[in-house]
Amino acid sequence: MSKNSTFSSEISQRYALALYDLSMENNQTEEFASNMNTFMKVYNLNQNLKNFVKNPTYSTENQKIVFDKILSLMNLNKVVKNFFLILIIKKRIFFVDQIIEEFLKLISIKRGEVSGSLISPKAIDKKTILDIEREISVNIKRSIKLKSKIDESLIGGIVIQIGSLMIDTSIKNKLHKYKKLMTEA
Repeated sequence: MSKNSTFSSEISQRYALALYDLSMENNQTEEFASNMNTFMKVYNLNQNLKNFVKNPTYSTENQKIVFDKILSLMNLNKVVKNFFLILIIKKRIFFVDQIIEEFLKLISIKRGEVSGSLISPKAIDKKTILDIEREISVNIKRSIKLKSKIDESLIGGIVIQIGSLMIDTSIKNKLHKYKKLMTEA
């Protein structure tokens, strides 16, 4: 962990690593990843759940009851359910989204995947994103996962960023280049 990391990122990394170790010990890494992706879909779509998790006024008992119901309905792995229970008992449930994000990142790294972002002016369908991932994977000879983001200021085109590599085909960038050329002439 870097010296600049925050308290929450250190906690997230530690718990994510512990969850990863548990998944390896139980030989259930893919199942754990699937469980966490399922939980994050529900979490990201449900503002009430987010508010509940981020609200420090709920008692540990209330949190246990609510999470037990949610996780049972989701039919998650018993070890994963116990992990959520530990987060509640240790008063770390507040960081659940960061912990899961770190856990999924760790799995991605262990798989040899490279992550990047695809920024577009409007939503891009899953099939197109998968096609772009496949094309880039062939070129860089590594598996890649792109996170899609929307930036309406791009007007058209896309921006792909993978580490320090940036591919910018946006109209906004082209207009900026033309403007620069015209002011230099």
